[in-house]
Amino acid sequence: MYDPVELAEKLKKIVVRDDGRKYYRFRAARFYGGIATADCVGCCLRCAFCWSRAPLINPERVGRFYSPKEVLGKLDSIASKHGYSQLRVSGNEPTIGRQHLLKLLELVERTSYRFILETNGILLGADAGYARELARFENLHVRVSLKGCDPQQFSKLTGAEPEAFELQLTALQNLLDAGASCHAAIMREFAPPEKLGGLKQRLASIDRSLTQRLEFEYLIPFPHVIRKLVRRGISVKCESLRESIQKNR
Repeated sequence: MYDPVELAEKLKKIVVRDDGRKYYRFRAARFYGGIATADCVGCCLRCAFCWSRAPLINPERVGRFYSPKEVLGKLDSIASKHGYSQLRVSGNEPTIGRQHLLKLLELVERTSYRFILETNGILLGADAGYARELARFENLHVRVSLKGCDPQQFSKLTGAEPEAFELQLTALQNLLDAGASCHAAIMREFAPPEKLGGLKQRLASIDRSLTQRLEFEYLIPFPHVIRKLVRRGISVKCESLRESIQKNR
């Protein structure tokens, strides 16, 4: 097991250089009704269901450094071409590289774009000050992707210390306390009824809106994802995925 906060610090030395951050691609995506997306390099969790491979495993060898201005320029070009009004950073964990992210958001704030920050919340839970800095951006919405319904499931899915699960919930608390727009998401395949009820209670204890706005995302059954799930002994309650798992044993 590992401490994701410590891992984030190690990765920062690899994927952050001054105010630059490593990215490996820029693309148009259909999510949220259409959004220009910058895929960054490096994540502090090792989720069994993650579709990212090389940027996660070999951050030293993948991507190149871009300044906040360069990132916005590429996102703006994509958004203008496709008529999008939203931007995001995805692919790995965008909160690694705090100054880069804040400078990028400062630039976005001068535009009419809405920025969706997709994060695992670990660093926002570890530092309430980070959440407060994000809250000052009016066109920002934060989506915290929960990795499981409880500490034990979180640890099995990510390989991280189970205590780190609480950082994800604390991130939501910190964001709401700071006045930031946010919601939680969880993968449907790993939210069975017997566990989902407990998670909803935890979310409601923070704020009822988190339960009401809980988003369900769905596993993408890439072959390498199925193989990772099989190796970790994680079962998926979905008939089509069961068939994929059997084929990939």
